[in-house]
Amino acid sequence: MEIRSLLPPWIRPGQKGDDGVAEAVETEALGSPGAEIASDPDQVHDELRTRRAEIVRMEERALRQMESVETQLRELERRGGALDDRERNLEHGAVELKEAKRQHLRELERIAGLSAAQARQILIKEVEEEGRHQAALSLQRMDEETKLEAERRARGILAVAMQRLAADQASQTTTRLVQLPSDEMKGRIIGRDGRNIRALENLTGVDFIIDETPNAVVLSSFDGVRREIARLTLEKLIADGRIHPSRCEEAYEQACSEVEDSIVAEAERAMLDAGVTGVHPEIVRLLGRLRFRTSYGQNVLDHLVECAHLASLMADELGASAEVARRGALLHDIGKAVSHEIDGAHAEVGARLARRFDEPEAVAHAIEAHHNEVEPRTVEAVIVQTADSLSGARPGARGESLERYVTRLRDLEEIAQRQEGVRKVYAMQAGREIRVMVDPGQVDDDAAALISHEIATAVEREMEYPGRIKITVIRESRSTTFAE
Repeated sequence: MEIRSLLPPWIRPGQKGDDGVAEAVETEALGSPGAEIASDPDQVHDELRTRRAEIVRMEERALRQMESVETQLRELERRGGALDDRERNLEHGAVELKEAKRQHLRELERIAGLSAAQARQILIKEVEEEGRHQAALSLQRMDEETKLEAERRARGILAVAMQRLAADQASQTTTRLVQLPSDEMKGRIIGRDGRNIRALENLTGVDFIIDETPNAVVLSSFDGVRREIARLTLEKLIADGRIHPSRCEEAYEQACSEVEDSIVAEAERAMLDAGVTGVHPEIVRLLGRLRFRTSYGQNVLDHLVECAHLASLMADELGASAEVARRGALLHDIGKAVSHEIDGAHAEVGARLARRFDEPEAVAHAIEAHHNEVEPRTVEAVIVQTADSLSGARPGARGESLERYVTRLRDLEEIAQRQEGVRKVYAMQAGREIRVMVDPGQVDDDAAALISHEIATAVEREMEYPGRIKITVIRESRSTTFAE
């Protein structure tokens, strides 16, 4: 659309001449037909000339503006053409650049004898291997430094804990000697045709050994509670002087009542010494029964109190929970109170009891992990393990001689060595575990399982031991090649 079309019709160039403009101006000045004509003709002509001159100026100004707009339009058209040419040139240059890049890659692939993908994979693999090598070196160095620091700190913590603990050194056996006022009392204890001693043994479940030992009767039993009840029963009968089956039953019932009270009192004393409170009454009763249980001559309840003190000291040094460590150490052998009644390792039995009687899960885990039946997951569980080992290994804690200990380990290894295909045998965990290394060329997986079963059967048949022994057969196959 042209610019001149925007002008009023009466000022468009070429539409009307001066006469038309004058006529229009005159018409405007005179008004519509029928209007009055000005009275002064000179005044009218002056006004017409003035308006005519103004119209001419407006027309010239409009023409100049129109020419300027047309010039700008031509400039814009020129610039648009130049931009189109540049865009085409850029597109052409981009195509040429891509083609040159492809030619460059093809040339590189021809020279290297590898494709770009193969070269990229080789480079990535080399970078990964170098990074893995550097990481392995760093990890090895950090691991060595950490082990050295851990050993140093562990020795310091254990030294501090053991120095701060003073424990009694005492051992007990599975027998109890009861003094008699005279040898004549032995006959009364035996009774006519042995009825009194049979009644006592049936009631208490303890063996009454009457031999040549002067003025003494030996009570033998692996159950410390029964042995204590038998001792009290016999002492009551001796003090009363009347010994017959019915009186034996009365004395036995009184002894049972006294032992139950003693069990609770001993448990409360142990909890007071260890600083543990809020224990379920059933756990208290089981804990007290351990006063009459020994492990290699070491009283179990004293062992638990000692472990609680050690665990608390180590937890304080390590910044762990002293309450959880103390509680877990005091209860870690609670399963021994019922291990002769319930199948399973005493650690597993103790953990089940702890969970049944609402002990915290951290405490139950420390109980079940103290002999590695499960992998320890907390610092407190490891502390309980360490305290248990320290208490049992310190000089004077347990009465078993070194010779007997070494003999038992040697016997275990000899039993395992009898099996065909066995290379090496290691007795570990104070004889609680046997690890058997077999020849993979002679022994397959099925035979390995059979070997572990046969070793367990032979150990059960030939040896006497507390608890249970874990037999692990390891069959490992390796392939080694040397590059020269």
